[in-house]
Amino acid sequence: MSRYLVAALYKFVRLEDFADIQPKLLTVCKDNDVMGTILLAREGINGTIAGPNSGVHAVLAWIRNDTRIADLEHKESWADGENPFHRMKVRLKKEIVTIGIPEVDPNDDVGQYVDPQDWNDLINDPDVVLIDTRNDYEVSIGTFKGAVDPKTVTFREFPKWVREQERLHNKPKIAMFCTGGIRCEKASSFMIKEGFDEVFHLKGGILKYLETVPEEKSLWEGECFVFDNRVSVGHGLKPGPYDLCHACRHPISDEDKKSEQYVEGISCPNCHDTMSDEQRHRFSERQKQIALAKARGLDHIAADQEAQREAKRAARAEQIAKSNAGAGE
Repeated sequence: MSRYLVAALYKFVRLEDFADIQPKLLTVCKDNDVMGTILLAREGINGTIAGPNSGVHAVLAWIRNDTRIADLEHKESWADGENPFHRMKVRLKKEIVTIGIPEVDPNDDVGQYVDPQDWNDLINDPDVVLIDTRNDYEVSIGTFKGAVDPKTVTFREFPKWVREQERLHNKPKIAMFCTGGIRCEKASSFMIKEGFDEVFHLKGGILKYLETVPEEKSLWEGECFVFDNRVSVGHGLKPGPYDLCHACRHPISDEDKKSEQYVEGISCPNCHDTMSDEQRHRFSERQKQIALAKARGLDHIAADQEAQREAKRAARAEQIAKSNAGAGE
């Protein structure tokens, strides 16, 4: 069985020439059989990649060859069977994690980093408000004991949520955490600009905590959602029991799959009641294409790619038909 090294990486750093870096970095990744997604912006670099051990480390070495990024830190885990990513993308963005407030920049202001081994003592402090900065579907399968869930759908909603929470000012300290640490850096920068003095965040995020803190001492409850085909990881960064609903992208359990509302590739208990007829039809056609591709001997990745192409063609044909119908009225 094949094993793939998964590396999560990010660094806030001024990269005025980030657009020039893109084609070179993409070539290095492809030359080393590495897949995943890397975001580049003026404020830094962020991504998760996977591939052969030597290939991933070759990419990391190339990135660190830039003196501005030489101290880049990354977190490693493993995926068995197949690469957890289908393709390699290096994208140019306005932000490497989107909060939508240009003046919020961790290169200027950031909260206090807390190492995983010191995290339990901090969040057990009665003067601390503990906030999970991730989105609702991530929080749904695991979080730290006692954490406040903002119930955000996107990180852009976080500032509005903070400004509506007067209770956050009732305690002097704010502690925040996220998957790999990057979102918390931007969240802590925002909190400082909002006037909070004592702002802390978990260095390396949940992933570093699960990797380094023994399970018997852990205050983490459940699984940690990850943005690749593993869906979730637990203590020791071992792949978890969750799958992904390919309609709404929410994590689903074996129990969810037993529900009458679960139809593979089309709906699950999280999205069944919100799905339009057009969406059901489109996802149903995509699932048919996956089945047909597999029957022709294509592997799961190629099948999904062919299904996505077919879904795009169908959606485009539907748009043209609607446009023609409107023109005839």
